[in-house]
Amino acid sequence: MNIAVKQQVKFNDLGLIDYKECWDYQEKLFQETIALKIESRASNIQHLTSNHLIFCEHPHVYTLGKSGDEKNLLLNEDQLKIKSATYYKINRGGDITYHGPGQIVGYPILDLDNFFTDIHKYLRFLEEVIILTLKDYGIESGRIEGLTGVWLDWENPVQARKICAMGVRTSRWVTMHGFAFNVNSDLSYFKNIIPCGIQDKAVTSMNKELGRELDMEEVKQKVKKYFAEVFECEIV
Repeated sequence: MNIAVKQQVKFNDLGLIDYKECWDYQEKLFQETIALKIESRASNIQHLTSNHLIFCEHPHVYTLGKSGDEKNLLLNEDQLKIKSATYYKINRGGDITYHGPGQIVGYPILDLDNFFTDIHKYLRFLEEVIILTLKDYGIESGRIEGLTGVWLDWENPVQARKICAMGVRTSRWVTMHGFAFNVNSDLSYFKNIIPCGIQDKAVTSMNKELGRELDMEEVKQKVKKYFAEVFECEIV
């Protein structure tokens, strides 16, 4: 009987790290994987590509996706300094979002040729990882048709609120960027933007919903566990 060998995903928790430093690191892994795939095609010799999952937290930062509108940032340069926040225009999809301490930011750099070549499915899988994690804490969550991310009260347009935002970039089926999961986030920073360009939807966090601080390490372990289950991979 043939036993399927699971794809390995190299895990790295970078802790609290400057946004640009982490973006550069992602870009390095992303470009190395793409270069290997191009070399495989040119030489007709199959080179095995690596898969990575990065966890981190960032100091207060706002990032605007390539299709985003700068008007959705409601602060000028001086106001950003007062808030001790930085701002970057970046190369992922989606509009504007906030990253900060107390938020689990996940960056999967996966070669989807090792899994499945379907971006829609990839995003739904990322959402499922967070949905399963929240369920362990008694928080029911789901999806809103036409919008990425994970939502609470998703079936009620008036009460729907986002707990995890997503935005990715892909090239030659290699992914980068990923998800931002509000665990113990300071939600006041979201008041300085129109999150993801959506004016009529609120943002929330696990600690707001549960009324207590969460153990970040415990939540990270659950996200890792469900990532491995959903993507049927081995995290090493």
